[in-house]
Formats: sequence, C-alpha cells, structure tokens
Amino acid sequence: MPLLKELQDKVRATHLLVRPAEEWNKLSEKVQQAWASGDEQQLETARRFHLIAWASVARNILADPFEGVGITTTPASTDWGIATLTSSGRSCQPQLTRSDTADPSTGTQPRLRSFEEVMTDYDACLDYLAGVPSPTQG
Repeated sequence: MPLLKELQDKVRATHLLVRPAEEWNKLSEKVQQAWASGDEQQLETARRFHLIAWASVARNILADPFEGVGITTTPASTDWGIATLTSSGRSCQPQLTRSDTADPSTGTQPRLRSFEEVMTDYDACLDYLAGVPSPTQG
C-alpha cells in the first residue's frame, strides 16, 4: 500500500482535528462512568455516542483518503469496532476496547482503549491491510 505512514499520520491528524486526544479520552471515561452507575439507559446513550463519534470520522471524513489507496470502509460488524476496512481481500476493524466481548456472568466489561491505544490499533490494522508483517510474524 503506497504511502502507508502518510495514511497513518492522516488518520491521527484527522481525529485530532475533530477533537483533541483529551476529549476522545473523556468519551471513554463517560462510558466507564455509565457502566459504574449501573444505569442501562445512560450506558447505551454513552456507548452509542462514543461509537458514533469514532465511526463518523472513519466513514465520513477518512472514506475518500482510504478509497484513494484502495481501502473500502463499511460499518463495523463488532460491538466496539469503529469500521471495517478492506483492501486486497484483507479486512480488519480498529476496536475501541481491548476485548470485543464482556463476560456477563462475572460482570466483567471490556476495557475501553485510550486515544493513543486506538491509534495504535488503527496503525496495526493499516499495516495488516498493507501486508506488513506484525512483530510476532517477524
């Protein structure tokens, strides 16, 4: 994939144009607070707003730059996925949590990622789409 580093920089810069990193992190904190409150309606509202904020950047602002390098953007198929990015038969979804599933039997909720962690996941996703081996494949 041509200009991978430039695309990764564009993803970061675009998100930072929409909100500073601190505001992205505050969205995560609001979801965590809603979980702690036990109020299902508050949780669903916070979760939905958090997902929409991230997904709208990927699907509305970054769609053209992604398309320009051969990446299609479609809605995520996981609860905490930002979007599904596809190129040359490969697909991935940057995630807002470290684990896509919670364990309802234990009350364990997925841990929301910080802005920097989401950007690292975006970079890994774009690396994968470009065919760059991960450090474990090295």
